[in-house]
Amino acid sequence: MAQQQNLMDQKKLCCSICLDLLKSPVTIPCGHSYCMNCIKSHWDEEDRKEIHSCPQCRQTFIPRPVLVKNTMLADLVEDLKKTGLQAAPADHCYAGPEDVSCDFCTGRKLKAVRSCLQCLVSYCEQHLQPHYESPAFDKHKLVDPSKKLQENICAHHGKVMKIFCRTDQQCICYLCSMDEHRDHETVLASAERTERQEDLRMSRQKIQQRIQDREKDVKLLQQEVEAINRSADKAVKNSEKIFTQQVRLIKNRSSDVKQQIRSQQKTEVSPAKDLQEKLQQEITELRRKDAELEQLSNTDDHIQFLQNYPSLSQISESAGSPSINIRPLQYFEDATAAVSEVKDKLQDILSEVWTKISLTKTEVDVLLPHEEPKTRDEFLQYSRQITLDPNTAHTQLSLSEGNRKATVARKKQSYSSHHDRFTDMFQVLNRESLSGRHYWEVERSRYEVSVAVAYKDISRTGYESGFGNDDKSWALECFNYSYEFRHDRVKTLIPAPQSSKIGVYLDHSAGVLSFYSISESMTLLHRVQTTFTQPLYAGLGVFSSDSSGSTAEFCKLE
Repeated sequence: MAQQQNLMDQKKLCCSICLDLLKSPVTIPCGHSYCMNCIKSHWDEEDRKEIHSCPQCRQTFIPRPVLVKNTMLADLVEDLKKTGLQAAPADHCYAGPEDVSCDFCTGRKLKAVRSCLQCLVSYCEQHLQPHYESPAFDKHKLVDPSKKLQENICAHHGKVMKIFCRTDQQCICYLCSMDEHRDHETVLASAERTERQEDLRMSRQKIQQRIQDREKDVKLLQQEVEAINRSADKAVKNSEKIFTQQVRLIKNRSSDVKQQIRSQQKTEVSPAKDLQEKLQQEITELRRKDAELEQLSNTDDHIQFLQNYPSLSQISESAGSPSINIRPLQYFEDATAAVSEVKDKLQDILSEVWTKISLTKTEVDVLLPHEEPKTRDEFLQYSRQITLDPNTAHTQLSLSEGNRKATVARKKQSYSSHHDRFTDMFQVLNRESLSGRHYWEVERSRYEVSVAVAYKDISRTGYESGFGNDDKSWALECFNYSYEFRHDRVKTLIPAPQSSKIGVYLDHSAGVLSFYSISESMTLLHRVQTTFTQPLYAGLGVFSSDSSGSTAEFCKLE
């Protein structure tokens, strides 16, 4: 308790300027006490104003008061020092390089806790007390500590900037409003802040709404990813199960075939072995007979020879001696051929199934909009080499330059008959479908040319086969002096400077189709925002008054 009391006494006997115990304390006319050197330094800075004030209550004095040491306070300070309880502020209270320091502290400065927009000064907790205690500071605006207070001072007049010039969109002081901004629209900075605060609120609402929308999109994409993963895991599991069953079935069939071949082998081998055994017995008997005859042949006794010859010389034919027919070695080739045929069919089936699996694509319908390119270099990132399909070209159109150029010909071309060919309009489609983000350019002659995109199932005969004459095609008609956009028989006239080159940008998933005039710069002619339900094909319509010479060519883009 005594220690706490001493600390309280210490606080009372501290100088509010240096925040240390009073040194040679003096008391000024308003009753506040300071170190003599601290208050002298403070008033020395105010000498040019010829008005001297109290740093705490802001009371002013004219003339500058004479300072006399307060001996009673000096004695109290000395007594307090003798207690040995004096303590310096903790290190974390002092301002570091990154902190805002108190402008009133001398020596090692403390951290500022607030900054005053009226005084343009930052205060530590001790030096801030007058702003809370004195009515003179009631209208002062306190904010978080800031190192940028001097940015509120006019560089020309050294005054606080409290006015906003709407004409020049900058903050000014009241002297600026009477000088170079005299005839400008000016308002108080607080009023402009209030108005812009509302705009800021609306902007934040839009941003927060966009954040919510994007979070929903992210959630949908996450759900899509999880669904794809679940579906893939299920497909892998089912496929493994099916293939395992097939492998087991093949193994069972292999065992059955093996058993059947072995059974047939036994059936075929058994009679052959029986006959082989009988033949072997006959061979043994014949060899025995041959040995007796040999012995008889070698005897010297003529009488013995003649007596035994009749019985030994008779060779009887074996009863039922078999007739053996050797067949070609094709005993089980039929079984091998059958298994081989099964193998070939299985390979064909597996190949067909694999092709179907490879061609199957699961597309994630991402609804997030793409940022549309703004410069030609950005458009060229999506450049697409377009190749025309001869099977779609009208017989009056001649294709050249690697099927990139279409020219109206005087004579019909010898194209083969094809159901995709345009029969009434001088038109042609490209070969490959377009379903992503693509950009291409068309160079045209001075005659009428139609630059279009269309679905594959656009009509090939009659009026509806013309680009823009139905809901399956979108076309920019390029005349000599104007442009016209056509879709589903609706025409939109586009007055714009003529150019021989037309750029086309397609973002299929976003439903964006844009046509540009290309010269020294890109000029947007027409932009379509819709929903494409099928892949698109680039198309050219080439027409000429004399039925020949008009050309349109897909440019090579690098």
